[in-house]
Amino acid sequence: MALTAADIAPFYCPVEPAVHPDVDEAERRALEWTGQWGFCLTARERARVAGSRSADFYARIVPHADLEGLWITACWVYWGFAFDDARCDEGPLAADPARFAALAGTVQHALESPGPLDCPDPYAAAVHDLGERFRAAAGPVQNRRFHHAHRAWLAGVQWQIGNRARGRMPGLDEYLAMRLHAAGGEPTLAMIEIANGLRVPDREMDSPAVCALTQLAALIASLDNDRHSLAKEQRRGQTDQNIVNVLIAQDRCSPAEAVHEATALRDAMMVRFLQLRDRVTPRADASLRRYLADLGHAVRGNIEWGLRVPRYVSPDGTAAPPGTGGAGTALAWTDRPLTGRHDPRRLPSVSWWWHDLV
Repeated sequence: MALTAADIAPFYCPVEPAVHPDVDEAERRALEWTGQWGFCLTARERARVAGSRSADFYARIVPHADLEGLWITACWVYWGFAFDDARCDEGPLAADPARFAALAGTVQHALESPGPLDCPDPYAAAVHDLGERFRAAAGPVQNRRFHHAHRAWLAGVQWQIGNRARGRMPGLDEYLAMRLHAAGGEPTLAMIEIANGLRVPDREMDSPAVCALTQLAALIASLDNDRHSLAKEQRRGQTDQNIVNVLIAQDRCSPAEAVHEATALRDAMMVRFLQLRDRVTPRADASLRRYLADLGHAVRGNIEWGLRVPRYVSPDGTAAPPGTGGAGTALAWTDRPLTGRHDPRRLPSVSWWWHDLV
């Protein structure tokens, strides 16, 4: 299966772009941090981590954060991409759920354990350091939320690895449930509070409407990443579980038809996100309004970052070819959502997002 630019639909995202003014300094500090922990042993690995442009990614999500909050949260994104490449999508654990589960437990324990901790694994040692930095920067509730989201991500990855080990392609509804967790969107969004120094009250953050908005933003961005990463996954032979392949297998359709249906499904979620956010925002306090605004920034920023980041547009993930991608290309944007055959309101994994939640 080989898709061209003509097969990829433009992005529907009527959210204004934004980026933190100190993104370059955040990148400098975060890359300096990644070099301290030994999880990038070769020049090529270091170049691939730098090629994720993770500071640019997170600077588009939290454009009004303090610099300190931005650079430490960007560190986790650099770490997460390196971990994903080495321990999730590639390497000896990519099809071994039992071994991955043992590593995931070690990593999660390192993140949650305060104080000195002996961590022989460099990924665990690095995330332990970030756990210490996050505890110093944010309150216990915000750290608990991040830990919970981090655990959900690792569980989702194990689910994905289990499917890969069995040679099993999930159906659409199962895939959406799995992708919501496995893509890492939940910890990424949980860091919005940490980066901004926010303390959204539990009664608001845990309300059905805000939970739905958080999950909508996470899954929309995850499906956008499926579009961004498809060419890279084709090159690396990792296309076993991607929304396009799921639809090809389930609907027995062509790649171009699958891309259309995947885009239409994602656009329906974008429409619902905007409708629900517009209902919640007027009655929200200042901290929740900032969180909701940054959920929108996360969707828009993820698209802009993905259209230009070397991780997706460069064959080796380290240097973007001149003129490749970019948020200003004609391909990038549309002001009209697509429609398709799949109605997300009929999919059990996500249908509750369309309930009367406010």
